[in-house]
This record gives sequence, structure tokens and C-alpha cells, in this order.
Amino acid sequence: MSEVAFERGVPREYELRKHTYAELKARGLGAQAAQHVIKKVRDADTTLTANIRAGNLGAPGSKRRRRAESTPIAFRPEAAQPYDDRCLSWQYDRRTVSLWTTAGRIKNVRFACSAEALTRLQQHRQGESDLIERDGVFYLIATCEVPEGEQYEPDGFIGVDLGIANIATTSTGYQAAGRGLNRHRKRQLVLRAKLQKKRTKSAKRRLKARARREARHAANQNHIISKTIVTEAERTSSGLSLEELTGIRQRVRLSKPQRVALHSWAFAQLAGFIVYKAKGAGVPLVVVDPAYTSQMCAQCQHIDQRNRVDQGLFICRGCGVVAHADRNASHNIAHRGESVWNAGRESRVPATP
Repeated sequence: MSEVAFERGVPREYELRKHTYAELKARGLGAQAAQHVIKKVRDADTTLTANIRAGNLGAPGSKRRRRAESTPIAFRPEAAQPYDDRCLSWQYDRRTVSLWTTAGRIKNVRFACSAEALTRLQQHRQGESDLIERDGVFYLIATCEVPEGEQYEPDGFIGVDLGIANIATTSTGYQAAGRGLNRHRKRQLVLRAKLQKKRTKSAKRRLKARARREARHAANQNHIISKTIVTEAERTSSGLSLEELTGIRQRVRLSKPQRVALHSWAFAQLAGFIVYKAKGAGVPLVVVDPAYTSQMCAQCQHIDQRNRVDQGLFICRGCGVVAHADRNASHNIAHRGESVWNAGRESRVPATP
């Protein structure tokens, strides 16, 4: 299918269907499965075209861009296969699924999940599901549209400061990461460098497996951190104030070891987890500008670059207060969050004389 789309330069899904649908049916694919194949190829081509136009694959004439433009899009044999309700049916009470395959429909395939996930599946599953294979194990990924919780009026705000030494620090005293997680990250970096030096097929396979393991570890830690933060806000009827992460890698000036730490942790993923968990729990959340939050005193609002003595120590040159640097920044973020929330609720309509 990808080769046909490349050779003919088919611009639309309808045109691609005219050229390929009959052959897909002749090869034994069901009508709905054939439609999914066509749609997947067309979506991949649309994504590639958008990346080329945006310059994500290099400038015109670059080696990477020429390679992308001169060959059909490749699909891995174990890549995700989309299923809709016509190709896949769920039996929640028996914890089984029935799914279409090229060899016919297979029934009573058992699936495993937690009791909480099963309840969410029954109540909120919507749209397509993806079947993927990883290291001989099959995973069925379902999309659930969970409604947002009813938002309450916050009794103050909890500021969340994201950083290097501590992944997240809140104005209530919670600190995530620290020595243990940083040691794990350094150890993974050393092991990854050793495998990269070998340049063998076995080393490349192990690098891929290790990359997936590291991604799972990071996602698990981010889930734990975000859940702890949102639960604390919900328990205290507080809102959450989160710093804007857009352009963090461009605007932050760090030493080389700190740059490695900054690029090796999924800060955007952590922020995304906090946002969606807060929406689900009805916790009010605002995003604020983080400018000068690490240099401004939370007590007297005096701003001085020298206030930040080192990574963990803050000493105000104005009032002399001594505090943990990340904790001070989190208080500044909390104050800004409360100001943004109140400003958004103030009426901008002039009073009637």
C-alpha cells in the first residue's frame, strides 16, 4: 500500500482507495481491515509531508530529507494495528475480546488489567483500540474519554517547581527525585554509552530494549510524582500553579552535566500527567511565567541574580531570608498562580455610572 501511494503520489484517501481497495480484498483482507490499512498509510504520508514542510527532516537537499522523499514509508511488522468496534468486540464480564485476523475471527482471547482499569474501560472506552507486540507479548491499548471532574473554588494555590536536583518541588514541602533517581539516571547513561561504543547488532538490540525500559521507568516515576501532587491539592482543596515549560531547553543556561540531566528527563510528560490528573479530579490549575522565580525572594519580592547562591541555597540580598532554592521558587510560582486565578475572575466590564 505504501509503495502504491509513493509511486502514484496519491493526494487523498479516496484516490488511494480507488487504486488499492480491490487488491486488498483479493488478498483476503476484510472490508473494514482494508479501510484501516488505507487510512493508516494515508495518515503516515500526511504526517511525513507535514514534517518535511516544517523543516523537521532538514533543509532541502539534506541527506535525511532526500532519503525521506525518495523512498516509500516503511512499516514495521510489529507496528500497531488499529481495531474499531467492527473488528474487535469486548466482553468485560469475562475479560475476553473477539478480534478479526487474516486467518479469521478469534474469540475468547483473555486480557489482563487492574480492577480500576476494567471499570474505566466499561464506563469510558471510546473509538479505536491499537494492538501492538513487544518482545513476544501482545498489548491491546484502548482509548478512554474520561470526563473532567467538577472544579471547586480553590483555597489557595500550591506551586510546583520543576528542576534538575529535584524533579518537582511543591510549596507545601513535597520533593520528588533526589539522589536515588539521579543515581539511576547516571547509571543508565554510563551503560548506554558502553553499548553505543560496541556498534554490534547485539548491542543495538540491547540499546532498544534499554531505551524502552528507561521510558517505562520515567513514565512510572512521573505518574507517581503527578499523582502525589494532585492528591495533595485535592485533599487540601487547593489549586495547582505550574510553570510554563515551552522553550525550557532554549532559555535555561546550564553547565554540560546539567544539560544532560535536563535533556534526559521527560519534563513535558510530567507536566502533562499533572494537567490531566488535575482535570480528572476537578483541581483548578493555572500555568504561569517562570521568569525570575529562582532569583526572586518569596518574602520581600526582591530580585537579584546573586540571591541564588547555588543549586540548593537561596539567600535574599534584600531581607536576608535563607531558604531552599527550589522551595523558594515554588512559593513564587504559587503566588503567581493565585494572582493569575484572581485576575481571570475579575470583571473587566466598566461599572455603570
